[in-house]
Amino acid sequence: MKAHDRAPARGRGRKVAVALSGGVDSAVAAALLREQGHEVIGVHMDLWEHRSRPGAAPGGAEGGREDARAVCRTLDIPFHSLDFSSRFRELVVDYFCREYARGRTPNPCVACNRLVKFGLLSEAIKDLGAECLATGHYARIEPACGGWRLLKAARPSVDQSYFLYTLKESVLPRLLFPLGACSKAQVRQMAAERGLPVAEKPKSQDLCFVPDGHHGDFLQGRIPPAPGDVVDLEGKVLGRHRGIAFYTVGQRAGLGAAAGRRLFVLKLDPASNTVVVGPEEKLLASGLVARDLTFVCVKPQRTLEVTAKIRFRSPEVKTRLKIYTEEAEVLFDQPQRAVAPGQAVVFYHGDEVLGGGIIERPTSW
Repeated sequence: MKAHDRAPARGRGRKVAVALSGGVDSAVAAALLREQGHEVIGVHMDLWEHRSRPGAAPGGAEGGREDARAVCRTLDIPFHSLDFSSRFRELVVDYFCREYARGRTPNPCVACNRLVKFGLLSEAIKDLGAECLATGHYARIEPACGGWRLLKAARPSVDQSYFLYTLKESVLPRLLFPLGACSKAQVRQMAAERGLPVAEKPKSQDLCFVPDGHHGDFLQGRIPPAPGDVVDLEGKVLGRHRGIAFYTVGQRAGLGAAAGRRLFVLKLDPASNTVVVGPEEKLLASGLVARDLTFVCVKPQRTLEVTAKIRFRSPEVKTRLKIYTEEAEVLFDQPQRAVAPGQAVVFYHGDEVLGGGIIERPTSW
């Protein structure tokens, strides 16, 4: 076995349920854990069914389920399929639509991890006799000072710890992330070497329930149209919008505002049903206020010097974090562009994930 095939086992011979999406990452996670001597079972969550075109190959839940089943046949491990579709719609999809209707930019993957994968699924696998839940996330869990720490993946290019900040230290001993030290290329290689049927499967789209990544098309039939005014910072009406749900902070194209200069969405105001626009430099924020805070270990009671990410793809920035009873104030060392209410802000100390919260508002206004 190559060096990159090994991952921290934290005790061999445990019964481990691997959440199999039907993709290559979770398939390799299952293979590695089986090779480490664990009793592995594959569990696929049926979450969302896309309508396929007549004659098209199975997609959505059906395609993922059959790929997961094929992986289990190859690895000679049991396969289970659990229908969480109604709860997924309630906890993730309805939340997604509700937040956009409020002029916010939600992160449904954070909600899914918190409430479905590490919520509903973590409970359901107990009925299958599993001691641990494993996933194909690129992140790490390590013991520290009598407890456990959640860490970034060893390779920054694949790190997914941003989506996991809601995990609590108490659940970390029952979780396994076998791919935390791997690169994507290594995972592809391991899948091919083991003859896994998903070895060449393309990377999945960002959101499993939004076909082709077209958020507007998905929201169109789920949020009633509510046209309103596009205004500048002085309140002057520059045009009309088709509904604040179809705009995000930082957006430039499709404003419907003819002002003779480049304008960007600065703010979405559901109370007045207006889209506020202005020049790009007004997108810069010196900080933000976050609520719905959660921390992996004990909630800090003081001001901390940390790094923070305001979006999954954004770079970390040095930050002063002030913790209050119900919210946190984040002060950036350098102004950040397009701080969007509804998105997650995640706090780090080096490689360690401290926790995070949901952005309430930028503080440069």
